[in-house]
Amino acid sequence: MNDVCNAPGLLPVETAISNMLSAINFNKAAETISIMHSVGRVLASDIKSNINVPAHDNSAMDGYALCLSEGLTTYQQVGSVFAGQTFKNTLTPGQCVRIMTGAALPPGANAVVMQENASVDNDKITFTGHFELNNNVRFAGEDIAKNSVVFKAGRKLKAVDVGLLASIGINQVSVYETLKVAVFSTGDELIEPGNALPAGAIYESNRAVILSELNDNNIEVIDFGIIADDKTLIKNTFLKANEQADAVISSGGVSVGEADFTKEVLNEIGDIHFWKIAMKPGKPFAFGKLPNSYFFGLPGNPVSAAVTLERLVKPALTKLSGNEHTAKLRLKATTTALIKKRPGRTDFQRGIASTDENNNLLVTPINKQGSGVLSSLSHANCLIVVPAESGNIAKDETVEIEFL
Repeated sequence: MNDVCNAPGLLPVETAISNMLSAINFNKAAETISIMHSVGRVLASDIKSNINVPAHDNSAMDGYALCLSEGLTTYQQVGSVFAGQTFKNTLTPGQCVRIMTGAALPPGANAVVMQENASVDNDKITFTGHFELNNNVRFAGEDIAKNSVVFKAGRKLKAVDVGLLASIGINQVSVYETLKVAVFSTGDELIEPGNALPAGAIYESNRAVILSELNDNNIEVIDFGIIADDKTLIKNTFLKANEQADAVISSGGVSVGEADFTKEVLNEIGDIHFWKIAMKPGKPFAFGKLPNSYFFGLPGNPVSAAVTLERLVKPALTKLSGNEHTAKLRLKATTTALIKKRPGRTDFQRGIASTDENNNLLVTPINKQGSGVLSSLSHANCLIVVPAESGNIAKDETVEIEFL
């Protein structure tokens, strides 16, 4: 039977992503902010360290720093050094000092022996076990060398990155301005949650997914709400969104229905780069340019909207924010059940990944794969990526998965 969804002219998924990234020009300005507010922001310039980390050779544990003397096991303790202190005298062979974790090694010290391997008799310390040159020593610059590049421009900062910046004495960074994204959904049938549900209507859920995803990625979101299936209203919303945002994401209205005006409006006020992708779910997806922004037209079906947001929109927004795009990590897993598929489009089927008793990665497809079954995506922990040319995949075959 002919599948109209597999008609010629559909753009392959990876080609669509490549075309979007090539079409997007990044031009955000930079601003200087405190590192304490920098998580999720993208660096506008390289970060170099003006110091070594650690700043000096230091002890990796509590014990004794000593100046090794070959064959000697009993050393004379000539002092102590704690974290934050220094021992200024130079140790000579056969001498040692009591030292705490992180404390700077005295001049002449070249090994540290843990306190559990030391026997104390006044200032005579006898060591047991094997110890040799540089044991338990952390060297200056071992973590970060002075003048080295710690982070390159385009890095999206994580919480641990902020700690690393603090460790090299940096309290402010230059970052790109926050990306602004306008979001709205179209459809006369859509009702905001919390209101009574008339006959024939549905609660609008796509925006809830989109807004939550964008907020979690440190994006300034402009929510235009639900727009009725009226061409003038949709056009005015696109024009307002274009004035206020770097990117505009709409949900619904890019299919082929008589009341689907989004594509029609976009043709009038912008330039559609492509429409319809060889993927399932998510075939009716539009991307293009408005006068001052880029637009992404997501399908109305909730799973299609969520999957196209994840696989198509997020890579584009990554570039728009100044961040480096990296391909999604894919892992190989063994199927535990039949995966049904027709050749023609790349399938992103919802699945549950697990491991067997030997820690082999397994994946079980969720039974309900319809593009309107949002619960299937909620229950899934991965997407099973089935290539366009593939048909059904039997149990115990190898597939690729992307964790959600």
